[in-house]
Amino acid sequence: MGDGGDVIKEACGVFGVRAPEQPVSHITYLGLYALQHRGQESAGMAVSEGTKIWVNKDMGLVSTVFDHHRLEALRGHLAIGHTRYSTTGASAWQNAQPSYRTAQEVQFALAHNGNLVNTPELAQELGLAPGTVGSDSDLVAEHLIAELAAPDALGDADPLERALARVLPRLRGAFSFVIMDEDRLIGVRDPNGFRPLFLGQLPQGWVLASETPALDVVGAKVVREVEPGEMVVIDASGVRSVRPFPSATINPTLCSFEFVYFARPDGVLRGQGVHGARKRMGMQLAVQAPVDADLVVPVPESGIPGAQGFAQQSGIPYGDGWIKNRYIGRTFIAPTQELRDNAVRIKLNPIIENVAGQRLVVVEDSIIRATTLRGTMRMLREAGATAIHLRICSPPYRWPCFYGMDTGDRSTLIAANLDVDAIRDYLGVDSLVYLELDRMLGAISDEPNDFCTACMTGDYPVPVSVNTTKDMLERA
Repeated sequence: MGDGGDVIKEACGVFGVRAPEQPVSHITYLGLYALQHRGQESAGMAVSEGTKIWVNKDMGLVSTVFDHHRLEALRGHLAIGHTRYSTTGASAWQNAQPSYRTAQEVQFALAHNGNLVNTPELAQELGLAPGTVGSDSDLVAEHLIAELAAPDALGDADPLERALARVLPRLRGAFSFVIMDEDRLIGVRDPNGFRPLFLGQLPQGWVLASETPALDVVGAKVVREVEPGEMVVIDASGVRSVRPFPSATINPTLCSFEFVYFARPDGVLRGQGVHGARKRMGMQLAVQAPVDADLVVPVPESGIPGAQGFAQQSGIPYGDGWIKNRYIGRTFIAPTQELRDNAVRIKLNPIIENVAGQRLVVVEDSIIRATTLRGTMRMLREAGATAIHLRICSPPYRWPCFYGMDTGDRSTLIAANLDVDAIRDYLGVDSLVYLELDRMLGAISDEPNDFCTACMTGDYPVPVSVNTTKDMLERA
């Protein structure tokens, strides 16, 4: 997917740990670092020592928000953490997570990866005015508060778990939650399992995380995925599984784009290595769309596994077409139009000796808006490439995602507005081929029906309104 304007932002990364007598804030910091790719707008964590939950969050990257002094001040045996990119609600401090609430002497904090599609209805149920709640995560917290304050909740032996059992079935859409009170860690995954959530074990505790690399970096053993529609409760007695959703609603449809782009390549999903799946996509592309060429090059860095697979299957040598500048932050500002037009070179610059006079196969994982990709293809022409054959490791991205990706405006999706030939001409390449859907799913799994492909097919597993927008909570 390249860099800059073409990059889709994923909703969030979540992490939780319960480990008595361990530095849980430092463990959470490392876990969030491993999940930084899932959200760069804000970072936060909540920590409990058994009687009080303390929350620390701010705008920025994990390394910016937390330093040694902040981490040392967050002492306890239980913590949850969050990295955010806003898919509902504004990019603002008040929408950073975890969200903290207290009611009827019950404290809790929650962090959310995903996106709810029935937020207007949920807000209406509570009589909330527009602008009262800035994100769907806060809306869930408000529903829990309402249940905790209900008259029939008084005297309940476990009011928080009771509130969750009542609120969770009302939610529609994508959600992987980590939730904590003063002594428990809870993980919840929606009935479709749109977003991943994993359970891991430490020598002296338990961990929940959006992806397996976050478990790896903290030294946790991967135990299993939290199943779609499952709630896991972790306390002093161990791990307990609860099923709060009606069995008829369980319909596993993991987001296929986790395999295509979002998940770290060193991770595992559904028992499959992500890097291996992406490499197989490239191999399938070579079978589907062979071409005479001199060199296979990836668009750094997302196209690398696919390019390796294409080269292996086709027998065409693999090489580098660009050098990526790893030291440019997301806040780079170009003061003039001329510099803005050339800003792509700040991150990528062609290796002329590799591409000049060469017929190239360029492999990328996907095309979303194509503005940055157009510039990178132009660079190859200017560097002397004699032919450019662009191969994409997924089908055309034609429909917006409402389950946790920031693509709610269909008018910005190039494949929703142009056919393949027109996109080829816009990009200035000699040929353009997208991987067929069946081939992509076959590269991912032996169970191709267990994935959401709505962004490619328009077939939404959970019904949505096409008018859903990122700021709909503020207008609800």
